[in-house]
Amino acid sequence: MSKVSTDIKQALEKLYRKYNRWKLIKPDPLQFVYQYAKKADMEITGILAAVLAYGRVEQIEKSVTELLSRMGNSPYEFVRTFNKSKREKLKNFKHRFNTGDDISDLLELLRKVIDKFSSVEELFLQGYNRNDKNIIPALSTFCDTLLSWYASAHKDRISKGLAYLLPRPEKNSACKRLNLFLRWMVRNDDVDPGLWKSIDKAKLIVPVDVHMGRLCRILGLYNHKTVSLRAALKITDSFAEFSPTDPVKYDFALSRVGIIEDCTGRLRTECENCELFVFCREKIRKD
Repeated sequence: MSKVSTDIKQALEKLYRKYNRWKLIKPDPLQFVYQYAKKADMEITGILAAVLAYGRVEQIEKSVTELLSRMGNSPYEFVRTFNKSKREKLKNFKHRFNTGDDISDLLELLRKVIDKFSSVEELFLQGYNRNDKNIIPALSTFCDTLLSWYASAHKDRISKGLAYLLPRPEKNSACKRLNLFLRWMVRNDDVDPGLWKSIDKAKLIVPVDVHMGRLCRILGLYNHKTVSLRAALKITDSFAEFSPTDPVKYDFALSRVGIIEDCTGRLRTECENCELFVFCREKIRKD
């Protein structure tokens, strides 16, 4: 490993020790998963909190809180017995680009998952192969299965809202929110609950959004500004050099740099205390 790579790994490890703590989960949407004790409720809550994890943090918190309150004490039971009257309960729900009907469409699909496979994990495992380089083929199969079920019941049409909740890797989407859900389900440490035991965390893909992409450019791990599947794969490969068996290890800690430190990618006085300061300063000099 080169000196630069060694320096980056040391900075990432410092960030991990500093931020990868249970007490720092809030306001991350992962907080909602820990509101429940049963795996079935945690799994359903996880996928709902993850697919709505776009926009301002405050709005995400507000929307997920409202959705779960409408679903009662057990999200799993709400989904397992989902029907027209429960669809009506969600009718006027809205989170940015998605409506209550979009969420209801997803819940109808999850009800079918429970009917056929008993859990989201069991459906996901249908497309999982330990010999695959990463989780993308399994994620593609998962999304394709759900969307094909919907299309077959709607004259081969897939609504825009549902397609936004279940982006397909083959469309070159970075699938940030679904990869976030997979991180929660597969990894197990002080932050991630690791409910799924049959998937190798080495196969996970970094959930890349604008903030993560910016930090990775600062670290020199990726050059382009476009957030795409190609970007996510490249960034994951870069992190795998530092942590081959757990390339998504640093995701939560790096996301805290934006949420807690309010990082914008521009140098400020406060930046001098950040573990990434030396890399930011160097990049600005080069630019």
